[in-house]
Amino acid sequence: MDTEHPNILCIMADQLTAPALPFYGHPIVETPHISALVKEGVIFENAYCNSPLCAPSRFSMLTGRLPSRIGAYDNAANFSADIPTFAHCLRELGYHTCLAGKMHFVGPDQLHGFEERLTTDIYPSDFGWTPDWKNFTERPTWYHDMLSVVQAGLCQTSNQLDFDEEVAFHSQRKLYDLSRRGNEQPFFMIVSFTHPHDPFAITRKFWDRYNHKNIDMPSVAPIPYDQLDPHSRRLYHVCALGEYAQTEERVRNARHAYYSMISYIDDKVGQLLEVLDNSGLRDNTILLFISDHGEMLGERGLWYKMSFFEWSARVPMVFHAPGRFAPRRVGQSVSLVDLLPTLAEIALNGKSPVYPDTLDGHSLLPLLEGKDIKNPAAVYGEMLGEGAVAPLLMIRRGCYKYIYSKPDPEQLFDLENDPTELHNLADRQEFQDLRRDFHAEMLQHWDNEALHKQVIDSQHRRRLVYRALRRGRHTPWDFQPYQDASQKYMRNHLELGVLERSARYPVPEVPQPDGPAVSNE
Repeated sequence: MDTEHPNILCIMADQLTAPALPFYGHPIVETPHISALVKEGVIFENAYCNSPLCAPSRFSMLTGRLPSRIGAYDNAANFSADIPTFAHCLRELGYHTCLAGKMHFVGPDQLHGFEERLTTDIYPSDFGWTPDWKNFTERPTWYHDMLSVVQAGLCQTSNQLDFDEEVAFHSQRKLYDLSRRGNEQPFFMIVSFTHPHDPFAITRKFWDRYNHKNIDMPSVAPIPYDQLDPHSRRLYHVCALGEYAQTEERVRNARHAYYSMISYIDDKVGQLLEVLDNSGLRDNTILLFISDHGEMLGERGLWYKMSFFEWSARVPMVFHAPGRFAPRRVGQSVSLVDLLPTLAEIALNGKSPVYPDTLDGHSLLPLLEGKDIKNPAAVYGEMLGEGAVAPLLMIRRGCYKYIYSKPDPEQLFDLENDPTELHNLADRQEFQDLRRDFHAEMLQHWDNEALHKQVIDSQHRRRLVYRALRRGRHTPWDFQPYQDASQKYMRNHLELGVLERSARYPVPEVPQPDGPAVSNE
C-alpha cells in the first residue's frame, strides 16, 4: 500500500444498526463480505452517529462538527456551501473526490466538495420536510408511519432497489475508470446505498437466505405507553405507532425483511470488492464501512430512529487496510464526526492539517495504529428534528450514557451492566454525583436556550421559503447527473484503436506487426 497517498473507498449503508450485524454479536444475520473485512480490519465496537436522523447525521459526519454548529437541525436543514467537508479537505490535498448514491444534501449546493457525483439522490433537496416544534400535534404526511412494518415482505422491485442498483452500477464502472487512469491521482470515493432503510421490502433471493421461523423477536418487548419516557411517547405520535397492532407476525416479517436487506447490502459490498480485486486497486485502497444511524426494529415497541437508544444511535464502523492497520477491536466510544480528522491525517501520512474551524471530532488514527489514548473524549449527540420539542442531547462517556431534554426527566444508563437500557439511574441516590457531573458537562457544552431559539427560528424561515418557492415556476435543487454522450463509447472524433485499447482493463499491449498492413501486389 502507498502509505503516502492511499485511495480511500467509503461504503455507506442507510439506517443500519450495529446490533443487527454478526460481528457485533447478532446470531442470525449473514454478511460474509463485510465480515471478511472485519477479520482483517479495525472494528469500532462503540461507534455512534451524532444525530439519529439521516441529513444531520451525514452533514455532521462530512464536516466533523455537531449539527448545532452548522445549522444541520433536521432532514430539511440547509447545508451551507461555505462549510468545509472532508471532500473539500481531501480534494485540496490532491485527491479526486467522487460521490455515488444518497447523501441527503439540502440546498442549492449538491456537491459540497465532491468533484464528481454519479447519481441523483433518493430524497428531496428542498425545505419540504421541515418540522414544526410549535405545532407538534399536527403530523405532516412525510412522517414515518407503521405501513413499512405492516406491509413488510417480498417484492419484485422497489424505489429503494431501483436506486441502489443504479448506485452499484455507476460505482463499479467508475472504479474501472479510475483503474484505467492509472496511479496519477489518488481517489476518495463514497458509495452510499439506501438499504436497509425502510420500507422493509426485498426480493425472494435475499428473503430465502433466512428461515422465517428462526427470525428473532426484539430483546425488549413493547413497553406500555404509560411507562415510556416522554420522548418515546412523542415518537409514538410522530410515527403513528399505535395505528396498527404490532402483532408477532408483523414484527417478524419486518425483521426478516430488514435482515434480508442487510444481506443485499453485503452482496453490493462484495461486488465492489470484486471490482477492486479485478482492477488492481485493492492493495492501495483503504476501505471504510459505516452507516448514518441505526434502526430500532421493534425494540421497546419503537421503530426507525430519532432516539438515542443503542439500536437507533449505534452504527457500524470498520476500517480495512491490512498493510497499514493490524486487525483489532476498539472498545473506546467514537462517533461519525471523528472521520474528517481521521481521513485528513491518513491523506497527510499522519500529519494534521490546519482547519478553518474548530472540529468536534478527533482523529482515530492513533486507535487505528493500536495506540492507547489517555482521557478519551466523550461522544456528543443531538436530536433537533421531528420527535423532539426541544433539543434532545446525549453524552456517552465511559460505560455511561446521559440523555437530556429540558421538558423531560433526565436519563442515565450504565451500558456495561444494563445494555438494553431498562434501568434509568438518574433518580437513584447513589448516582446523583454522576448525574450532576453530566448535567454540568451538558450546560458547559450547549447553550440550551439559545439552541432552542435557533432551531425554532430556522424552522420558521424555511417553511416560509418553501411555501414561496412552490408558487409559480418551480426550480428544483435536486442533483441532475450529466452525461456527455459525445465522449462515450465510439465516436468519429476519437481514434478507434486507441479508444478500444484504453477502455480495456488491463490495457492490451500492441504487438509488433508480422508484416505489412497492405500488400504491395
